[in-house]
Amino acid sequence: MPRFNLANYQDVQSRLNALHKEHPDARIVTENLTTASDRSVLTWVVKASLYLTAGDQANGLAKATGHAFEIDGGTGANQTAALENAETSAVGRCLRLAGIGEGPSREEMAKANRGDNWLTKADSISDITELRRVYANAKAAGADSETLATIQARAEALDSGSKDSGAGGSSDSSKANRKR
Repeated sequence: MPRFNLANYQDVQSRLNALHKEHPDARIVTENLTTASDRSVLTWVVKASLYLTAGDQANGLAKATGHAFEIDGGTGANQTAALENAETSAVGRCLRLAGIGEGPSREEMAKANRGDNWLTKADSISDITELRRVYANAKAAGADSETLATIQARAEALDSGSKDSGAGGSSDSSKANRKR
């Protein structure tokens, strides 16, 4: 169950509309800052910079910047559009820091609600490699220590189960065969 009522938060598009009403020449420039290391854990990182005029942009005088990241997969928009979702979140944070709108955006709070899904996802996985990926993604997303500990315990249980499934036994028998 979501922890936050999203109806209580303003969406990024509403903030953009307010910005352009007050500053018709304003522009937002986004940059994909994702590194190869980020992609290895399925993460996208985006920076948004707000310029109130073309002159501000030409002189590199951003009114505000905002950063965001998202992880491929999971639920909602991140199933197919994590990069785009990160861009929207970065724009929302940038606008908030510039004083356009109050508090976190609806998109940011939706991201917080998605954090509740880490345990549900972990419970449905029986592959240790995939569970390790979920743990890494949850940690990168800032999941709380209790959630991470629960995922880690599930991984340890899976890992010990795979060791007991006979993998060690076959290696022992091959050692015995080599001695003969």
